[in-house]
Amino acid sequence: MRSEMDSMSENQVWTLVEPPKGIKPIGCKWLFKKKTDMDGNVQAYKGRLVAKVVAFHDYEIWQMDVKTTFLNGKLEEDVYMTQPEGFVTP
Repeated sequence: MRSEMDSMSENQVWTLVEPPKGIKPIGCKWLFKKKTDMDGNVQAYKGRLVAKVVAFHDYEIWQMDVKTTFLNGKLEEDVYMTQPEGFVTP
């Protein structure tokens, strides 16, 4: 989780702000995965922060294990997301 948050901070992908009046921020959650070797031994634990929109819209989702993939997206509008659990700044 710390690595994910540090990566987002280093790449300046978001700014902490109060959402404008009338805007309901998108929720987020942590997804966790164990990376194992061929013998099933745990090699690493990974955490990814994701927005909670896919299930609501019944979107098809593809997963890639690429750090900083979000840097390639071009958004035409502002998106507001809640702060992730465990990393809330007052």
